[in-house]
Amino acid sequence: MLPNHQPFVVAEQFGVLASLFPGRIDMGLGRSVGFTDGVRRALGRDKQDADAFAEQLAELLGWLDGTQRAHPDVHARPAEGLRIPPYVLATGEGATIAAAMGLPLVMGDLRDRERLVRAVEAYREAFVPSKWAEAPYVLVAGTVAVAGTAEAARRLLVPEAWSMAYARTHGTFPPLAPAEEIEGLTMTARERRLFEDGLRGQLAGTEDEVAAALDRVVGETGADEVLVTTSTYDRAALVDSMTRLARAAGLTGPSGDTAA
Repeated sequence: MLPNHQPFVVAEQFGVLASLFPGRIDMGLGRSVGFTDGVRRALGRDKQDADAFAEQLAELLGWLDGTQRAHPDVHARPAEGLRIPPYVLATGEGATIAAAMGLPLVMGDLRDRERLVRAVEAYREAFVPSKWAEAPYVLVAGTVAVAGTAEAARRLLVPEAWSMAYARTHGTFPPLAPAEEIEGLTMTARERRLFEDGLRGQLAGTEDEVAAALDRVVGETGADEVLVTTSTYDRAALVDSMTRLARAAGLTGPSGDTAA
């Protein structure tokens, strides 16, 4: 979520990044005002602040392309005039805003596939071409875990699934913990239900299994890109998962090295 009344600051920050790393910065913008109540309080926000997202987004884009008129004597330097690709991060209402403003869309959460497909279809149907995008553009984002066995891949999902379940029951998001530590916990019925929900529907398995699952996701959604957002405690296993995923997706060279 853009900080309230600070699209100017966000524009300046992205302008600095884009100046330091030309052509390498994408700008992801979402309606979330903080995952837990504690985070929202720390940010000085509440859930109602998400209702101002469309207005703040329009102001931010105005700072980038120089069209904002609320403060005609003020310019966001070095952002003004830079072409920083904006993407709306959405799970629901954000997709409607992205379509109306003609912006590329990033849809998260692969677990509820029917809901995902409905949102993408609605976005495409309502899309209005703009200076930022002439046609709908969809990135589907989600967790993808790959290992030598399906069970090993599933265990990569355990740390984040538990942290999400804990956050929803306790209001704070704990650091990711080892899978074996989590598997030994005694969970309440609600914690167990949320934990198991966090494991369902994610793309996890061997290289062949995940490649087939990704083909289904792209076929169902017509996604232009797939954004992998996997996080786990075991960093070596995560690197191995990404290496296997790159191989399954045909992104490795003849020697097996990941393509640039």
